Amino acid sequence: MITQYLANMPEGKSTPDFQCKPMAVTIEKGKLAAFKAVVTGDPKPDVSWRRAKGTLSDKERFQTKYDESTGEHILEIHKVSVAETDTYKCFAANEYGKAVCTTTLTVTEASTNPADFRKLLKKSKVERADGESDERFWDVMLKADRNDYERICSEFGVKDLHSILKKLDEKKKERSQNKRKISSFRTKKQDDIIPYDENGTEKHSLKSVGRTKNFSINGLMQKDTELCKGDIQEANLRNAGLPQMDPEKFKLPAEFKFSKVDFVIKIQEIKAEEREDALFECVLTHPLPNITWMGKGNILEDGEKYSLTMSDHKLIHRLLIKDCQMLDKGIYSAVAGNISCNAWLVVEADSNPAPGGERKPRKTTVARGARTDIEKVAKEQQLKIQGEMEKLLAAVNAKYGAGHITDKLSLEELALEELTLILSTGGKQNPGVQFICGLTDVSAIINEIAELTCKLSAEDCEGAWFRDGKQIFPDENFSITKDGPIHKLVISKCTEEHSGKYRFEADGRKTEAMINVKDPPRFDLEDLSAFTEPKTVKVGHNAIFKLHFLGHKPIKIQWFREGEELQDDNNTRIEKSASHSRLLLSRCQRKETGEIKIKLKNEHGFTEALSQLIVLDKPTPPLGPAEVTESSATCIEFRWRPPKDDGGSPVINYIMERQQVGRNTWKKIGEIPGVPSYRDTGVERGRKYCYRIRAVTAEGTSEVMETDEMQAGTLAFPGPPAPPKVVSAFDDCINLSWAPPSNTGGSRILGYILEKRKKGSNLWSVVNANDELIKEKKYTVKDVVAGMEYEFRVTAINLSGAGEFSSPSEFVFARDPKKPPGKVTGLKVTETSYTHLVLTWTKPEDKPGIQDEARGYFVEIRQADCIEWSRCNSTPIIMTSFSVKGLKSMDMYCVRVIAINDGGESEPEELPNYVLAMPSPVRPRFTNNKMKSFFVVRAGNSVRITVNFEASPRPAIIWLKDNVPVTKRITISNSDGSSQLLIPSSERSDSGIYSILVKNLVGQETLSAEVRVTDDPKPPGPVELEENVPGTVTVIWEPSPDEKRDDRLHYTVSKLDSTKRSWVTVADRLFNNKFTVCNIMHGREYHFRVYAKNDMGISAPSESPTWGVEKKKEKFLVSVPTIKDCDLRCAPSFIVPLKLHTAPKGYECYMSCAVKGNPKPRITWYRNHISLNTNTNYYISNTCGVCTMLILRVGPKDMGEYSVIAENSLGRAECSTILNVRG
Repeated sequence: MITQYLANMPEGKSTPDFQCKPMAVTIEKGKLAAFKAVVTGDPKPDVSWRRAKGTLSDKERFQTKYDESTGEHILEIHKVSVAETDTYKCFAANEYGKAVCTTTLTVTEASTNPADFRKLLKKSKVERADGESDERFWDVMLKADRNDYERICSEFGVKDLHSILKKLDEKKKERSQNKRKISSFRTKKQDDIIPYDENGTEKHSLKSVGRTKNFSINGLMQKDTELCKGDIQEANLRNAGLPQMDPEKFKLPAEFKFSKVDFVIKIQEIKAEEREDALFECVLTHPLPNITWMGKGNILEDGEKYSLTMSDHKLIHRLLIKDCQMLDKGIYSAVAGNISCNAWLVVEADSNPAPGGERKPRKTTVARGARTDIEKVAKEQQLKIQGEMEKLLAAVNAKYGAGHITDKLSLEELALEELTLILSTGGKQNPGVQFICGLTDVSAIINEIAELTCKLSAEDCEGAWFRDGKQIFPDENFSITKDGPIHKLVISKCTEEHSGKYRFEADGRKTEAMINVKDPPRFDLEDLSAFTEPKTVKVGHNAIFKLHFLGHKPIKIQWFREGEELQDDNNTRIEKSASHSRLLLSRCQRKETGEIKIKLKNEHGFTEALSQLIVLDKPTPPLGPAEVTESSATCIEFRWRPPKDDGGSPVINYIMERQQVGRNTWKKIGEIPGVPSYRDTGVERGRKYCYRIRAVTAEGTSEVMETDEMQAGTLAFPGPPAPPKVVSAFDDCINLSWAPPSNTGGSRILGYILEKRKKGSNLWSVVNANDELIKEKKYTVKDVVAGMEYEFRVTAINLSGAGEFSSPSEFVFARDPKKPPGKVTGLKVTETSYTHLVLTWTKPEDKPGIQDEARGYFVEIRQADCIEWSRCNSTPIIMTSFSVKGLKSMDMYCVRVIAINDGGESEPEELPNYVLAMPSPVRPRFTNNKMKSFFVVRAGNSVRITVNFEASPRPAIIWLKDNVPVTKRITISNSDGSSQLLIPSSERSDSGIYSILVKNLVGQETLSAEVRVTDDPKPPGPVELEENVPGTVTVIWEPSPDEKRDDRLHYTVSKLDSTKRSWVTVADRLFNNKFTVCNIMHGREYHFRVYAKNDMGISAPSESPTWGVEKKKEKFLVSVPTIKDCDLRCAPSFIVPLKLHTAPKGYECYMSCAVKGNPKPRITWYRNHISLNTNTNYYISNTCGVCTMLILRVGPKDMGEYSVIAENSLGRAECSTILNVRG
């Protein structure tokens, strides 16, 4: 079991998991038991061990170790005793989660067989008192290098190194011989096999999953957690009960030696996106019914997540991983016999998620290589295996005669094992009696019948039954029967003594199974029958439930009511004993009606019994409001709903009372039968009445329900019925039907009057006489003239009189039915888009007697992957064109048109090809011709480039910067007809040429714009003056620091003459670092300034030294005090912090704060520690230190902690707040 602490795991981190789980251990008393586990996780988990029924505080007996070479965490239990038999748990934990794995230790008593004691005595004489008798000593020596022998002997206290080296050579030879003897069985780690013991009596069984078939590997101890992979042929012989062959006698010619199972094509690495399916495939050299698939160290089983399949010829095996997630990433393995192959599954983030959170249809990602290639390779391998079979069959026929293999068996029906068996048994195809069906384990209940059954291949073979090694004979408990080849052992009345291992032997074959006799909880049948009967009590009375039971002690007893467990309280009392339990419910209430359940559980199982508790009470009041079904001058008829709860008894009567509005007295009407309706005929016209109603049951009378006011005697005429519909028309009659009016006027409808009118006439004539009302909502009009066209209308009549007439029906000819029209012609699509398409067609031809004229058309569509047609128009259209709307973009549709008239529908006319929901192909074209091609942006501000275009189908859009795809820092937003590039906070490195490439099936177009991210330039360096030619001055200056980063930076030189008071620009747009100024007058004093300019602005000037000498004047000295420059730099700090905000759902939220700092700090907004500066859903600004953020529509997803971080070179400041959303 794995528990994860965090919902979102950091990238590269993982919870603990068991790569190799500790195996259950069964060991004799006094020996060393060890559990091993391999754990993965990042960071590395801490591993600890615990036991269920005790502690591991005895450090001498319980020792924990860690093997760095293998990564195994080991728990060693020295000199185990029966007290150590327990369940042990391994815990692995790190900061992201924990994993728990459970195993068991079973300690058995040492053997008391005298033969075993004699062996121990012989063995003890040979063993020495020093470390030579320690198995670990020989295990370490067999694995160690020769240079380490002396050190190992000193550690184990062994002094005679010479004799040890001799014994070591003998043990190495013995181990190599044992390896050859058990070469049929392989393990992953050869170093973990303990030397084979010919006299050993240990057996280790392999159990197939889900069934109880066993076969033994004598003398082999497996230390690894993987199962041994036995040779397939030998395992089949053991399961079939056949004798094993001597390896020396069982020899085949060299050309008929079967190669081991191997992979022709191994599984390959798969790269899949999230929500996709991943399919691993492999091809084997020989057919196998199943192989083992493993994922990240765990065996995978067929289910909802994984689908394990194989081909018909059992050569291709497939693993389908459904709905891939990031957690599925890892190594997957296919294990066939003792060979395996593995590959990585790499799960990448979805590059194109579905809009609006919809789930995209999953697609399957296959490893490298087409599936058709795998099928081809498997077919070739199948032919190769068939060739081997034919060669082996020829060898059998050549050795034992051509007719040895019977004609009943075809070549495909023979397995390799069967042909091999024929060669090994001297040509006898049937090697004696076999078990067709062996014994299977049985779980029996005490004092009930248990049965073991097996089936032999021969009917005349006798056998014997054994239990725990002792033969069983028929008696009062055991019944042994034989019915042909079927042998049965029946235990008439099981007891705990009958648990054990049972064996059946026949003709040297045997099969075994276990009978486990359990004693689960059971109810006394008489009590159970009485308990299941519903118990009925009156409200306020007590209810008692009692049951006797049997079963192994202790038994856990639980009582439930409506699925909720009951506990002792003021109204509930539970009595428990060893053989019965009693539930007392005091002062029962109506709401306690429901199911009562008792559940018994012990270590052998559980059982349940159900009953019903019915609490009777008086009913609740009838339900209103009362509905008036008829109101006339002489009666009021109304109805209501029965009580919501009848109290457990049916309603017998209703007690009625009436009050005339304006009076204080109530008149008792009496009791009426239990039907929730009443017709009061004793009313006066125009009066208003109220009624009181009580429900009566066998348990009492309910509270009163009072109706609203009801008025009698008002004239209320019915509303108009629906327009009559023409059911059918003939030369001599027309059949009509209509729907009743929605407003009946408060009384029942007595009948209808039908009128008709000829086309072109203004006169309506009554079809039926006034005294012969039409009772039904249909009528056959017979007073018609053949060939004439009529319309009809109908009115309803109630107790007040006739109501309004309905709207007229459609005109209909009095003539025999028409023939259905023919198919439309010329059906075609004239216009398509992503959401609609336009159809046009030609009306079908009119052929009298064969097909009549069409009166309208229906348009039907269906998607390509659907078989159901759906109509686009509910009523027929008369136009021969139609626009089908509401299509799904890029889906394929089938379209057909059906013509219709009074005679029925025509055969549908269908387009021969699918229609794709997309506009006609349009080459990409940019539509914003006035877009600037050059942008100048101040560093730190945002850059936003929006490009509009036309293209069909939807194009792929790629943004490039200097012919390289833009980085993830830049946000790209695409819509149907536009694309936007956004740089939230620009830097100088963002300068360059940005290009957009719009490409679809028709073609591609490119549009470029240059973005220059810059800032006010820094001033040039020191300025020097030189006079190379009289009358001129050459101004030379050091370049501005920004000159290397800005190729558009240039310089401006200004001059100040001592005779003038204004500066004059003498040179502009200089791209070098010197300039010669002419017309310099002798005797005047000149000053020069050099400015750096770029696209953003102009720098501060760099002053030159004074040039030239004026006429000598007295020096005017002014003493100016020296003032030190003030350092205005400071670290960021918040002047006004953020405030707490609570905003209603759907409204906007505005957050602001004020910050100061020099240099200007960089501002970053965060929500739950995630940056929002690049999120276009938030409008962020920073004006003169006032930082603001606007959320237009607040939703639950916006709740959380918001923080602002201000940073500059001198420090960092942070301010945070909480946003809550109401509603």
